[in-house]
Amino acid sequence: MPMQVFRGFHHPGLAPTCALTIGNFDGVHRGHQAMLALLTNEARHRGLASCVMTFEPHPRDYFAARGVGGPPPARIATLRDKLSELERCGVDQVVVLRFDERFAAQLPQAFIEDVLMRGLGARYVLVGDDFRFGARRAGDYAMLDAAGSALGFDVARMMSYEVHGLRVSSSAVREALAAGDMARTAALLGRPYSISGHVLHGRKLGRELGFRTLNLRFAHSRPAAMGIFVARVRGLTASPLAAVASLGVRPTIEDAGRVLLETHCLEWPLQLDSEAAYGQVITVELLHKLHDERRYPSLDALQDGIAQDTAAARAWFRART
Repeated sequence: MPMQVFRGFHHPGLAPTCALTIGNFDGVHRGHQAMLALLTNEARHRGLASCVMTFEPHPRDYFAARGVGGPPPARIATLRDKLSELERCGVDQVVVLRFDERFAAQLPQAFIEDVLMRGLGARYVLVGDDFRFGARRAGDYAMLDAAGSALGFDVARMMSYEVHGLRVSSSAVREALAAGDMARTAALLGRPYSISGHVLHGRKLGRELGFRTLNLRFAHSRPAAMGIFVARVRGLTASPLAAVASLGVRPTIEDAGRVLLETHCLEWPLQLDSEAAYGQVITVELLHKLHDERRYPSLDALQDGIAQDTAAARAWFRART
């Protein structure tokens, strides 16, 4: 049965009771995966639906817009990709809550009673070792555990997950992506870093320059990764396609702050005509960073730069065959 996604918890399709975990789950890294495996196992054992409660926007986005708590974190994954990974982990249902002024002001006890009990029917709640909740982050694990004892739901805490002695966290993934270390990123995620979405029509400039691109929109203004990458495209053909990709704001063309992922397949599949990809959902895996975005002085210089990046991507793939 496919995972169900709900915006808020006032929906008749929600399971009346559940085993629940709460968090942002940006990236759904190996630590998240371990937590979700424990959650789904407990849910099966107890005959409950497994449920993830997550937030959009990220709470730190909300507070940063109000000048509180410093800048928001760079975004690892779009909501689409987060939901896709949660489904792959076997979660039954996801509740996406809008983090707004009302939610930010909710007292911890009201969160327990209104959201966990009446809203979601939580019978088992699994949280991370640094979990806080309620206005001013006043609620903690001890408060949640005491409430569980009083109200009849079990509470469990999962400690940090480590790989080779290093704590796996969304912050660690962001640091690896910022450094362009795609191998370390893949080790933390348990898979290559990827972005998916519908292929959009663009200005067709790549076609004019001799490098047709597949364009995806990255919905957030601060992606955790930016630059030029050796890539692989899944979803157009039965086999993945070798590619080179640019993730950023296209400083030579517009630099309008709109983040695009533009991907050029090194060999266009003969069975696909030039318009076949539009509207298709594809996944682009970013395998190796070539360099940061560059502002070229002219379109001719940009064309030469793309040619060099394409040659570098071909060389990277040849070295691994």
